[in-house]
Amino acid sequence: MRWGELRRLLSGWKFLVPTGVVSLGFFIYGLQYGVAVALILPLLVIGIALWVTWMLAGDRAQRSFLEVYAHNRGLKLETVVIPEKATPLLREGVGRGTSWTMAGELAPGIDGTLAVFYYEEPTIDSDGMPTTKNVYFTIGLVELPECSPFVPELYCKRKFGLRSLEKFEDAFRVGKKRVTLESEALAERYEIFAKENQNDVWLRRLFSPSFIVWLTESPPEKFAFELVDGTLVAFIPDRREDIVSLDAVLAATGAVATRLRDESSQSGISSAPARAR
Repeated sequence: MRWGELRRLLSGWKFLVPTGVVSLGFFIYGLQYGVAVALILPLLVIGIALWVTWMLAGDRAQRSFLEVYAHNRGLKLETVVIPEKATPLLREGVGRGTSWTMAGELAPGIDGTLAVFYYEEPTIDSDGMPTTKNVYFTIGLVELPECSPFVPELYCKRKFGLRSLEKFEDAFRVGKKRVTLESEALAERYEIFAKENQNDVWLRRLFSPSFIVWLTESPPEKFAFELVDGTLVAFIPDRREDIVSLDAVLAATGAVATRLRDESSQSGISSAPARAR
């Protein structure tokens, strides 16, 4: 796709005319310093023009791909404001932003946002000067306010570190508890946390056998999700802009959101008579 954009740009007058005029001007200017200089200067101009055009072609190809992808998935490529600091991921870094956002129905009955999110991480450059680097994630975001009464906070993170250190690490988690379920496959892949006062029975219903199987077999590599006060953010690391990865994030976000919504709806129905009394 990038090569196609490059061919279109190179064949247009906006490249040919300015590049030709500037090259001719540098050729004439270089003649006063000799034929060699007169030939080298236009080549430098053409080289710079090709490099700029190559970068522009990449940007256009990316935009074109995203527009086609959004259209084919029933989404709109538009500016969407990501809730600032709504979940731990969205609070990371000294600055935050998005490369692009798509809005629409991520799964049947699930409206949300697909985006490349980044945060700025402080670092030191090769000269020892402080700077920042962007850390990218491809995310799906869904608002699920109906979940808040039943599960205010839920974190499903990729497994990292040794099990022998879990109790030591948990001692520093204020207001949160580790969720342990009867699935070795799940424990090998994820660490799950909730608020200390979270209803364990509700969590066990949420993590049904079929949902556990899905979590261990279906999501993309390094998948994780966070739910805080009704804001669900499902994500994988890095900036992903290919059909397979974007489809995987869409499907995974939709699956988690649907499961959370279904269990919350069932809980709301079952508790309605009790409230009525």
